[in-house]
Amino acid sequence: MFKKILIANRGEIALRVIRAAREMGIETVAVHSTADADAMHVRMADESVCIGPPTSTNSYLSIPSIISACEITGAEAIHPGYGFLSENANFVQIVEDHGIKFIGPSADHIRTMGDKITAKETAKALGIPCVPGSEGGVPDLDAAKKVAADMGYPVIIKATAGGGGRGMKVAQSDKELENAFRTARSEAKSAFGNDAVYIEKYLTTPRHIEVQVFGDGKGNAVHLGERDCSLQRRHQKVFEEAPGPCISEKERAEIGAICANAIAKMGYEGAGTIEFLYENGAFYFIEMNTRLQVEHPVTEGIFGVDLVREQIRVASGLPLSFTQDDLQINGHAIEVRINAEKVPQFSPCPGKITQYHAPGGLGVRMDSALYDGYRIPPYYDSLIAKLIVHGRDRPEALARLKRALSELIVDGVDTTVPLFHELLDQEAVQTGQYNIHWLEHWLNATYGKA
Repeated sequence: MFKKILIANRGEIALRVIRAAREMGIETVAVHSTADADAMHVRMADESVCIGPPTSTNSYLSIPSIISACEITGAEAIHPGYGFLSENANFVQIVEDHGIKFIGPSADHIRTMGDKITAKETAKALGIPCVPGSEGGVPDLDAAKKVAADMGYPVIIKATAGGGGRGMKVAQSDKELENAFRTARSEAKSAFGNDAVYIEKYLTTPRHIEVQVFGDGKGNAVHLGERDCSLQRRHQKVFEEAPGPCISEKERAEIGAICANAIAKMGYEGAGTIEFLYENGAFYFIEMNTRLQVEHPVTEGIFGVDLVREQIRVASGLPLSFTQDDLQINGHAIEVRINAEKVPQFSPCPGKITQYHAPGGLGVRMDSALYDGYRIPPYYDSLIAKLIVHGRDRPEALARLKRALSELIVDGVDTTVPLFHELLDQEAVQTGQYNIHWLEHWLNATYGKA
């Protein structure tokens, strides 16, 4: 087992890793920018190293700085959290070349699944059902029109690199395709430095269902059920739950087995998530995230496992601490992502926290790096907290979430908490009858924008 690990991240996910490591008796090293000198993850770690100025490019994305921090502190392994360098194959290769263990999958697996076209081809070869679409990238508009004509409209153009909704455009006709194709390529080039795109059939009312998988790197793997992440705004998840309210036990077992078998065949190591669109009882692969997900706590809630602890164990060479038969669903869990944003504009709202009180009680978990007097910097993602609740069933989880939100106090900045108060009063959310378009339609109807 490792004696010391470095967390190449910040905020609540860095705290999450520190807590797991501390329970395992492992020392931790926090890295931080000058803007994060007073951050909670810096205060809680055993050691800390400043790796650069506020901008991510010169700090949390600076590979030489992170490697140097490992070398001067004697850290044996790096946990990347999510975001930043967590799915950067080049970073993983450099880490391994320096004799440091990366807590996650291999550079090859990250590279394979990081390119959407290669990932889809790999998924097909492993028996994972996929959305109908182009065979590889689409080089120009004429080729795009031919693909669209063959499969029928509507279609969606997607960047082969990156994610987060950038480089994604829907077209309902040839006329719309022209503008969508150009815009998608332009966005992809700007966001990812790669303007390659591909085309898929656009499903009209799907849900976003993702399967949590875990492999030991030696050909053994399990699945930990699914999460429903269909409540999204501009392709960004805001509300996640497990198990999915629309998935039957039979469907769960079938798609879970397909995913676990695929991961085992790959020899994949660590946590991963295989994401699908789900419509009319069918699953369609869209991508695989080769890291821990923001919404991993809901899976931990219903299975009673610590996924970060398992990541560290497997990376150190130990076998999985559970088998598929050990994994039995217990109750229902929901997570809401609380951002420092002003609703309904959803504009970032950095600033000083004048008062903070986290909710508590049975089945309530708050993952956050906030504290009284903390100043939220303007340089990073606006996610400031994740409120997770667990209940015996979905109605109890919803009631617990409503109660917990009423206890939460975050003063000094605007947050998205009012949005969740409103959402919990909506019949579609109460019954679980929503799809990936529902939230944007509701925002448009309620506020005139999404």
